[in-house]
Amino acid sequence: MKPIQVGLLGIGTVGSGVFNVLQRNHDEIRRRAGRDIAVTMVADLDETRARAVVGDQVAVVKDAREVIANPDIDVVIELIGGYGVAKTLVLEAIAAGKHVVTANKALLAVHGSEIFKAAADKGVMVAYEAAVAGGIPIIKALREGLTANQIQWIAGIINGTTNFILSEMRDKGLDFDVVLKEAQRLGYAEADPTFDIEGVDAAHKATLMSAIAFGVPVQFDKAYVEGITKLSSIDIRYAEQLGYRIKLLGITKRTDKGIELRVHPSLVPAKRLIANVEGAMNAVVVHGDAVGTTLYYGKGAGSEPTASAVIADLVDIARLEGAAVAHRVPPLAFQSSTLREAGQELPVLPMADITTSYYLRMRVADEAGVLAKVTGLLAGAGISIDAVLQREADEIGGEGSTQTDLIILTHETREGDMDKALAEIQGLPTVLAPITRIRKEELN
Repeated sequence: MKPIQVGLLGIGTVGSGVFNVLQRNHDEIRRRAGRDIAVTMVADLDETRARAVVGDQVAVVKDAREVIANPDIDVVIELIGGYGVAKTLVLEAIAAGKHVVTANKALLAVHGSEIFKAAADKGVMVAYEAAVAGGIPIIKALREGLTANQIQWIAGIINGTTNFILSEMRDKGLDFDVVLKEAQRLGYAEADPTFDIEGVDAAHKATLMSAIAFGVPVQFDKAYVEGITKLSSIDIRYAEQLGYRIKLLGITKRTDKGIELRVHPSLVPAKRLIANVEGAMNAVVVHGDAVGTTLYYGKGAGSEPTASAVIADLVDIARLEGAAVAHRVPPLAFQSSTLREAGQELPVLPMADITTSYYLRMRVADEAGVLAKVTGLLAGAGISIDAVLQREADEIGGEGSTQTDLIILTHETREGDMDKALAEIQGLPTVLAPITRIRKEELN
C-alpha cells in the first residue's frame, strides 16, 4: 500500500519529537496503521537546525508553501502556532487537498468553525489530538470512547505552567511573582507567560473540549477567562486548612439553561484525585451519564508526549484516508449539520448566571459585630454559609493588631447574586481591603 507522505511545517521542540518518534517506532507504527508513514519534507526558517534533525534523507525548505504545493505530500502537520500565518497555511493546505494535523489550540479555538467547514467541503481531515493536554488522548476519548454518553461536565488542569506555579506556591509558601520567576528559569514558563498565567491557553483547550462534549460550535469569545496572577499564598494556605487545594481549572458543564464555559482558580477538595495533580502534569475529569466519572492524567506538554498525540492522528488518517467522508469521525464528534442547531439550543451562559459555591476572604477590623454584619448581608442576598474561619488578630498583624482575616465558605449560589452581595460588603467601613473571591468546585 502506498506510504503516507508527511510534510512538517516547523521542526522545533514538537516537530523534532514527531520525526524522532516516527523513526524510532517505525515498525510498530506501520503495523498499526497498515502502511508506512514517513516525513519526506520539512519547512523551517532555520534550515541548519532542521537539517541537523532530519539528516540528508528528507527535503528541507524555508518556504512552507513549497510543502503545500508538493503533489506527493498527503498530510501537512502545522506546528508553527498562533492565529496568523498558521491559519493561512492550514487553509491553503486544505484547499490543496491535503489532510492537516495540528497542535494549535489557539487557532482552532478561534477559527475552528471556518477550518472544519473548509475541510468538510474539500473532503479532507483535520486532526488535533495534540492541541489539548499534550500526550493525554482526551480528544479521542471525547470524540469516540465516550460517544454513547451524554456528557454532563468536564473539569481539567490543562495548563502545566500554572499548575507548576500553584504547586510551588503551596509547597514552599511563596508568592506568585517569586514562583513565576523560578518557573521561567526552569523553562516551565515562557519569557512572556501571559497566555498561561492569565488562563487564555487553558480557555482555548476548554473551548475545544466543550464543543466536542456538547456538539456546539467552538465559541472561545464567550468563555469566561480568569488567571492566577491575583492569587496569594495566604489563600492557598487557608484553603489547605479547610481541606481544599487551589487549581486553575478549565470547566464546561451542561445545565438546563445552557453551557458553562469558564477558566478560573478553584478550590477543589483535597480528597479528589485531580486535587493531587502536581507540578507540570495535566489531568481531565469527564462525567458522563452512562460511564460516570473518568479521569485522564499525564504529561500535557513536551517534545515526545505531544509527538505521541500528533502521530496518533497520523495513524488515524492513514487508516481512514480511503473511507467515505460520511464514515469518518467528525472533527467535533457530532455531524456538522447538527452543530448550529445545538449551538442555538445550548447557548454559552454569561458568568452572572453561573451557579457555584465560593471561598471569600475579607481583611476586617477586629471588633464586635463585624461578622454579624457580613453574614447578614449574605443572608439578605439569599446566600447560605457553609463554614466560617476567623483568624486571631495577632496571627495577621502581630501582637496588638486591630485587623483580622474572615474566611467564609458558601453553599451554591448564582454569581450575579454574589456580585451584588460583595459590592455591599466591600462598602462596609470595617472591610479594610479588597475582598478575595475564589470559586469552589466539589466535582462530585
